[in-house]
Amino acid sequence: MTDPFTPRAQRRLRRRLLDDDSGAATAEYAIATMAAVAFAGLLVVIMRSDEVRGILTDLVRRALTVG
Repeated sequence: MTDPFTPRAQRRLRRRLLDDDSGAATAEYAIATMAAVAFAGLLVVIMRSDEVRGILTDLVRRALTVG
C-alpha cells in the first residue's frame, strides 16, 4: 500500500487547496455591500441634520422659482 502523504501528494493537495479561489467573488460582493450600507447610513445621519435639510429645501425652492 502506498503512503497517501508522500511529498508529491502533499504538493498536489496544497496546490489544489491554495489555488482554489471559489467564493472570492462572493466575499468581495459582501464587502462592497457592507460598505454601501455604511455609506447609506452616514447619508441618513447627514440628511437628518436641520442645517442640511434647510440647505436642500432652499436649493429646491430656488430651482423651482421662475424668473
